[in-house]
Amino acid sequence: MPRRLLILGSTGSIGTQALDVVAQAAGELEVVGISAESSADALVAQARELGVARIALADGDAAARAAEQWTDGEVLAGAEGLVRLVVESEADLVLNALVGSAGLGPTVAALGEGIDLALANKESLVVGGELVTQLSEATGAQIVPVDSEHSAIHQLLAGERPGTVDKLVLTASGGPFRGRSAHELRDVTVEQALAHPTWAMGGKITIDSATLMNKGLELIEAHHLFGTPYDQIDVVVHPQSIVHSLIQLCDGATLAHLGYPDMRVPIAYALHHPDRVELPVQPLDLAQLGQLTFEPPDTGTFACLRLAREAGEAGGTAPCILNAANEVAVHAFLTGRLRFHEIAEVIEQSLQTVPAGRIHAFQTLYAADRDARAAAAELVEQRAAKA
Repeated sequence: MPRRLLILGSTGSIGTQALDVVAQAAGELEVVGISAESSADALVAQARELGVARIALADGDAAARAAEQWTDGEVLAGAEGLVRLVVESEADLVLNALVGSAGLGPTVAALGEGIDLALANKESLVVGGELVTQLSEATGAQIVPVDSEHSAIHQLLAGERPGTVDKLVLTASGGPFRGRSAHELRDVTVEQALAHPTWAMGGKITIDSATLMNKGLELIEAHHLFGTPYDQIDVVVHPQSIVHSLIQLCDGATLAHLGYPDMRVPIAYALHHPDRVELPVQPLDLAQLGQLTFEPPDTGTFACLRLAREAGEAGGTAPCILNAANEVAVHAFLTGRLRFHEIAEVIEQSLQTVPAGRIHAFQTLYAADRDARAAAAELVEQRAAKA
């Protein structure tokens, strides 16, 4: 029997590559449902090709357009529709490739139903890490990470006993502005920020990579995924993106996971776990590469990484506030209402404006998210008015 797979965010970068992995799987995976934010045309085309009976669109207007185009099945709408798609899909595995905090609800729904989760939506753990991991433990549903860095650590830790790992080391490409000063970043354009040197990703995550916020979010995610204190998680800049992460062991050994940048590798690992499958990817040739370089991150120039670590260490709703403010600031930058260097400034001021508190329930997170978005939006408008 093929494994029944639900893909959330099937029209995005991770989702489309996941469908490529499914096509390579020769009947081992059956897609039983797909969703998108607002890409109605692309989602309907996928639905027809895959022969699924249900799709969902988070945007209500897009869902209405899809329902007019596609009469071969049911179209669900909004956040509630995404949750219904998860709960009623009878899936064995959910791939959550949604962007932003919108992924938290479906993550909770999948784990609450005891469905294993292939997690590409890092915000689920950044925003609700404590509650999400508790839910996973309570229902027995596995979380297998899709991020290349966390996938690497997941694989490296598989053969290690508890207590033998001294440190996790996440690698960062450094983004397109590695080596630039804070002054040089004041006038960068959206096009320059979207030109990532080694990975092809969606707009939001590409900007996060340019600010190093992406690595900050991954730091928080690693803390929750692997139960590792923040003082045992490091970040090192590695421009070639060949070493995806490392672990340091108590006997002085350091283990690394290497490979050319290709997201199909961690996607396939998550979808087929604990098995491995053959993929048409280029094998690593170290002699051809010649050299791999590493350097410490510049957290003075790229303050987002510092802010993320501080929010993670503060705990409670601080990471939720950080994430919400970042989503608002990045959107403002992409739409020309905020300059690149002001992204970190808006996030830091939002963290100072919105008080962080303890997390009592998911409702606490939704309230913190709402307040942080309002504060960040006001800060953006103030800056836009002065421009």
